[in-house]
Amino acid sequence: MNDAIRKAEVLIEALSYIRTFRDRLTVIKLGGSAMEDPDTLQATLQDVVFMETVGMRPILVHGGGKAIDRAMADAGLKPRKVQGRRFTDDETLDIVVRVLLKEISADIEARIRKLGGRAVGPQQGSLQYLFGEKMLLPGADGQPIDLGRVGRVTRVDVDLIRNFCAGGIVPIIPSVALDEAGGWLNVNADTAAAAVAAQLRAEKLVLLTDTPGILLDRKDETSLMRSLDAAQCKDLMARGVIDEGMIPKVEACLEGLQAGLSKTHIIDGRLRHSLLLEIYTDRGVGTEIVKSSMPNLHT
Repeated sequence: MNDAIRKAEVLIEALSYIRTFRDRLTVIKLGGSAMEDPDTLQATLQDVVFMETVGMRPILVHGGGKAIDRAMADAGLKPRKVQGRRFTDDETLDIVVRVLLKEISADIEARIRKLGGRAVGPQQGSLQYLFGEKMLLPGADGQPIDLGRVGRVTRVDVDLIRNFCAGGIVPIIPSVALDEAGGWLNVNADTAAAAVAAQLRAEKLVLLTDTPGILLDRKDETSLMRSLDAAQCKDLMARGVIDEGMIPKVEACLEGLQAGLSKTHIIDGRLRHSLLLEIYTDRGVGTEIVKSSMPNLHT
């Protein structure tokens, strides 16, 4: 009976958050162990189906870096990174599109359906969520760096996504975009998720990672920063506290805030049901990033 009472108390605690976020859009970027480990992926997708069932409107954006690396190795290709982004020639692009659309998106869609939810991904290429243009990176010498078929999102089909969400269907969005000529572009998944959240005017952007959040000392999980504003994030990046793979994630959050989002979150995708813990509990998990300092919902 005590166990049953505790379960009821958890539901009561979640009730106010369910009411607050009902019919609100939440963009979730899948990455790291949340995609690579089958059990962790299953728990994450259970969270997504729960969210949709109680009236929240989740939208999944995913990359697939490790799966792409494996497919490239099988093809005898060696990945090349420039400033943390994958150099993408035509041969690499073919692998990126195949892995993201026809393998990962299709698998996520099938898993959600098996859990009793409904989802739609563009695995056959018959519909597309993202449109973009080729991008160049600034070089240290002031000259632009050409990354091949790498792009940035310029337009999101917000009507298509909203229509699916209104019908109780979870959109699954791989991080590739179509350019004006109808060719594919490889897009960083974190920045793609930020663009989706911004153009949809979503309630939240949540990035799943393989760390507890932003740590002041990466060797000490007790140094987790539960809430940061944009100015604090920029200071931590300038000081090298936020570095390497965390930089594009934080930059994606800052881009989303600049575009009008009120809150963004970086949470540990390895933690079972971390999505529900972040959204439906008083304390939450991970790091919340806001535009400017304000009262924290989870304090």
